[in-house]
Amino acid sequence: MDKELVDSFILNALKEDVGDGDHTSLATITPGTQGKARLLVKDTGILAGVELAVEICHIIDPELKVELFLQDGAAIKPGDVAFNLSGSVHSILKAERLLLNCMQRMSGIATKTNQIVNMLKGTGTKVLDTRKTTPGVRYLEKWAVKIGGGVNHRFGLYDMILIKDNHVDYSGGIANAINNAHQYLADQNKKLQIEIEVRNLDELEEVLQVGGVDRILLDNFKPQVLQQAIARNEGRYITEASGGITMDNIMDYASAGVDYISIGALTHSVNSLDLSLKAIKE
Repeated sequence: MDKELVDSFILNALKEDVGDGDHTSLATITPGTQGKARLLVKDTGILAGVELAVEICHIIDPELKVELFLQDGAAIKPGDVAFNLSGSVHSILKAERLLLNCMQRMSGIATKTNQIVNMLKGTGTKVLDTRKTTPGVRYLEKWAVKIGGGVNHRFGLYDMILIKDNHVDYSGGIANAINNAHQYLADQNKKLQIEIEVRNLDELEEVLQVGGVDRILLDNFKPQVLQQAIARNEGRYITEASGGITMDNIMDYASAGVDYISIGALTHSVNSLDLSLKAIKE
């Protein structure tokens, strides 16, 4: 966990949610009231966001006690209890919605990722996330992908050169784009991997002729054409497939021998898992 980044997220989220106070709790519950609550699982999948939830509780109230029963990556089913909280009721209620929002979404992402990872077992192909994430919570969503067994692609625009179709078109072609990228890295004294997207076999052939890349992204290739592309590459560069890949056809792409499959749906259209925080009455 990147504590500095995570703590900044938590503080911003609390500012958005709490404002100048949780007036409902302040109005209805006597100050100093102590209590307990449990994180109840109401769905089936992979749990994610536990470490984050602990940090949320610590930021809100260092005196809150968290009793963990399940860790990130655990397989869960309805009726499971991930953890118990005990301490100030005001603090528990302040933490409730933030930790649930985060854990539900992260668990949904981890669950979907894990389903695909299990499908790909034995193929040699790994699943990647993308930059198609929710602004402001990319770190959490990519964290959830890793918990689910997937692999993170670049985090942002700054940690990799990824030459896509628009870059190629604006720079005047594949050779120009690759050569310009190398010149830029030399001028800036930077060491970044270079990946380039190709849209058809002709563009692939041009990249193979020019060289100078680390990875080739084969975008919107049909499985049969992808297989031809993998054969032409002859293992020279890492290969990645994307575009139009679903749970129904992913094995067709994996069987073509591609190294990675990137799926934006891991983060941009996943269903959250059903979790709830319930008071423990004593």
